[in-house]
Amino acid sequence: MDPLAGLLDGPRARGAFLLRMVMEPPWAVRIEDRAPICLMSVRRGAACLVPSDGGEPVRLGPGDIAVVRGPDPYTVADAPGTTPHALVGPGGVCTTLHGRPLAQDMVLNVRTWGNAAHGGTAVLVGTYLLDGEISRRLLDALPPLLTIPADARTRPLLDLLDAEIAQDEPGQQVVLDRLLDLLLIAVLRAWFARPGADAPAWYRALGDPVVGTALRLLQDDPAHPWTVAALAARAGVSRAGLARRFTELVGEPPMAYLTGWRLAVGADLLRESDATVEAVARKVGYSTPFAFSAAFKRVRGVSPQEYRVSPPEDPLDLPDRQRTLPRDRPVGKVSP
Repeated sequence: MDPLAGLLDGPRARGAFLLRMVMEPPWAVRIEDRAPICLMSVRRGAACLVPSDGGEPVRLGPGDIAVVRGPDPYTVADAPGTTPHALVGPGGVCTTLHGRPLAQDMVLNVRTWGNAAHGGTAVLVGTYLLDGEISRRLLDALPPLLTIPADARTRPLLDLLDAEIAQDEPGQQVVLDRLLDLLLIAVLRAWFARPGADAPAWYRALGDPVVGTALRLLQDDPAHPWTVAALAARAGVSRAGLARRFTELVGEPPMAYLTGWRLAVGADLLRESDATVEAVARKVGYSTPFAFSAAFKRVRGVSPQEYRVSPPEDPLDLPDRQRTLPRDRPVGKVSP
């Protein structure tokens, strides 16, 4: 299993929020939506991302892409010192800093929002509304903000997303979801592959001939009754040698990694399928649902059934009065 494909394939975007933000300077938008991950790219003009922790502002030019990991707030602006005129809160509700609704005031077209229809800056924004437990391993490995410059690999995807984002045809949301997935994967591949990349330990370890073999075995077949001895035999090294090298490169012993992976896959199956707890337990290598439930509650703090019936709040499930606009009309959110 390819590591990025394996981590991103389960919790794919479903009803992700996408729009084109068109602005004429001066402008600034404060983002406090607590979304797990947001991707944005400048199509024309320029924009600055200003972290809330006092970090250095990051400038984006045409074609540049930024990935912002939630839930910390940040500001998107024409310049670092511009005072925000709009605030985006949980659920994508957009207001002034004093709470006056702005959604209707700034709608320009289908999935197009801003202060000027022909503004000098246009930014594509794509936000994942929910994060699944498999992707959490990846999200936890990412910095709060990463950027990659424009390149030949991402440009065609950006062009296609830009063309589709203002369309309103049958199946449009599915098209946009898949385009966002493809773009995110392309960005992460480029980021992990760059010279000097601070990739997560498991990602770097996949390049090791011994540990990489063991990791792929665990990821490909978590239900197998793996032991360190069995992994070592498949990797062609001693049991002690594998345990030592695996812990050094991955940061935890093989069986601890396997437990975490099994529970992550199990958590995703609970949310993404209607399989029984017993069936999920078998799929991830637990002989009984009781053993799976005990391990799950020990790590997650809730039982599998509680986890399944109490998912994170989905902005799409908010009462109508709390939504910015219905999805079959021009959208007035800045971010979900």
